[in-house]
Amino acid sequence: MKRFALFLLLVLILLPLGCANTTSHSQAVYMLMDTSGTYTAELNKAQAIINYLLGTLQPGDSLAVARIDTGSFSEKDIIQKITFEGRPSGANEQKRAFRQAMDTFVANVKGSSYTDITGGVLQAVEYLNETGAGRKTILIFSDMEEELKEGYVRDFPIQISGITVVALNVTKLRKDIMDPRKYMGRLEEWKKRVEAGGGKWRVVNDLERLDRILEG
Repeated sequence: MKRFALFLLLVLILLPLGCANTTSHSQAVYMLMDTSGTYTAELNKAQAIINYLLGTLQPGDSLAVARIDTGSFSEKDIIQKITFEGRPSGANEQKRAFRQAMDTFVANVKGSSYTDITGGVLQAVEYLNETGAGRKTILIFSDMEEELKEGYVRDFPIQISGITVVALNVTKLRKDIMDPRKYMGRLEEWKKRVEAGGGKWRVVNDLERLDRILEG
C-alpha cells in the first residue's frame, strides 16, 4: 500500500510536466510596403512604423519587411528579415542593422508599376508559419488597390488561419473621394477574403496610435 501511495504521488508530480504548454509566446510580424505611384512619397510613414516595431519586439521575436511589387510572391521582394537573438545586447545590434538597411532602401527605392498585394500576403503567410511564433501579424501599408500585370492569377482563396492582417494608412484614391462606396467596398472585400481564409482583419489609419497595430 505504501508503495502504491508513493507511486501515485510520483504520477501526480510528473503529470503536469507531461502536459506542459508548448505554445510559443514569441511573435512574428511581416510588413508589406506599397511602392507604387504616389506611395513612394509615403514611405517616411512606413519608416516610423518600422522604428516602432523595432522598439517594441523582444528577443526571440521575428520581423520581416517586403515591398509590394509586380509579382510579390517571391523572396526577392523581402528587403530585410530577422529573428532577434536571446541576448538583449545582440538583439539591439540586430535592430540597428535592420534600421540602417531600411533607411538605405527608402532612400533608393524605385516605384513599381503594379501592386500584387495577394502575392505579398501569400509570401507573408509562408514566412510567418515557418517562424513557429505564437502570434503572427501581417501589416499592409497600402491603399489596398490591387493592380496586376496581365497573366497574373490571384482570384483564389487565401489560407491565412491564425494570422491577423492589419491594413495601415489606407490612402483614399481620387475615385474614392468622388464615390466613398468604392473605398468602403474595397476594404470590405479584403475583410471578407481574410476572414474566409481563417484570419482576423483590422484597419488602422491613425498612425498616431501605433500601439494598436499589434493588438490581438
